[in-house]
Parts: sequence; structure tokens; C-alpha cells
Amino acid sequence: MPDDDEAAPPGDQYFTERPRSRSTPRTLRFLYRGELLAFVVDQGIFASHGLDPGTALLIENLTIGRTDRVLDLGCGWGAVGVAAAKAAREGRVILTEVNRRAARLAEKNLERNRIMNAEVRVGPFFEPVPDERFDLIATNPPYRAGRLHVLRILTEAPLHLRSGGRLVVVGKGSQGIRFYQEWMGAHWPGPVEVLARGAGYRVLEARHPGNGTAK
Repeated sequence: MPDDDEAAPPGDQYFTERPRSRSTPRTLRFLYRGELLAFVVDQGIFASHGLDPGTALLIENLTIGRTDRVLDLGCGWGAVGVAAAKAAREGRVILTEVNRRAARLAEKNLERNRIMNAEVRVGPFFEPVPDERFDLIATNPPYRAGRLHVLRILTEAPLHLRSGGRLVVVGKGSQGIRFYQEWMGAHWPGPVEVLARGAGYRVLEARHPGNGTAK
């Protein structure tokens, strides 16, 4: 759910449940850990012309264990979720998305890349995973949907992390990533650090306190 409204009609953006943009699907590919991954993308969703630099930086800096349980929150067409599922081969990945066109594409892209340990669920925020906890939550939040939406994600994320679990967020200066970094530093229950910087983006990691609970 990153910051992009390519070719969207007025009022139609990536946080829209049912985009009105004319469907014009196309295929793109990128390398992940030496494997060429193929995806179908479309108008009316984020990054319809290719992998955006923020999401690419996020993927490059994700540390994922083979048995991890991962949430790709706001998955778009599924780039993060597919990469996570490749890394967590003995784990499980849940991809969530409010945009129904993007969710359908994410499902197709799981199939296209022969992913068996992941599934797509439709809905906003954490509603598709109400009582579930994860080792890792990865997200490029819906910045254009407004600050309250982003803060809701940051506020609710600790409730969906296992002990020692991590939230990894990417954003750029024009999206207010420094504000969110400061907010997390003041409100997050565990430590917050900058994992990477590049092209104006920052990747932030916030860790849930490892107190031996919530497993």
C-alpha cells in the first residue's frame, strides 16, 4: 500500500477497495536471492509499472527465518509476500490487502511463482488476522490515505507480534518517515532502529520485547 496513484481516476487510489481504473495487466520480473520471480501487475494499484524503490529496499533488508510466520500488510501485487514465502520455506506467510484488484493479482502471483506456504486475505489493517501473531510484519504503509491510517497500523502492530517479533516499515521523507520514526521511538514497547537508507527512503525495524510471552 505505498505512495502511488498511477493512472487513477479522481478519488481512486491504492487504498480504494474497488478501483475504477481500466484494467491493463502486464508482466514484470525481478531477481530475489538469485531466483527470477515473475509477476502480473495492473492499473488501479500501487507500482503498476514496476517494483518501486521503497519496496525494493524493504525486501533487500528483511531478515526472515525458514520457519518464521510473516505478515505482508497491504501486499499490493505481492512482491514482499512472495519474497518472504521464498525465504520462510518452512513457515507461513499471510498477505493482506484492501484493494480487491491487487488482492486478486497477489493470489495469481503466488500461483505464478509456485508458492505453497502463503495465502491472501482481503480487508483493511489487521482485520483479516484478528487473533493472529507473527514473527515479522512487513509493510509499506498507505501514506496518502492519511496519518491516522498509518498511526493505526503502528499502534496495533504490537498486538500481532510474537515475543521478540519485528515490525519492519519503509517510507521516505516526503511521506513523513522521520515523524513516524520519532513516534515509534516514543510509543513503541521495544527498541526502534534504522535498518537501511537509500534514495530518500528509510527502513525502520521495531522489535517487540522478548519477554517469553505471546507465543
